[in-house]
Amino acid sequence: MSERSKMNRVRREAKQEEQAKKVIKGIFIALIILAILFMIYSTIM
Repeated sequence: MSERSKMNRVRREAKQEEQAKKVIKGIFIALIILAILFMIYSTIM
């Protein structure tokens, strides 16, 4: 039973790490898009 829980913990940690990487990548993409939109807005105004 303890072996199974160890395996589950390792699997869960890997999944959380993948999700964290996706979230960080999404935040960076959103910031880049906002920066581009702000640059366009500031050149038009």
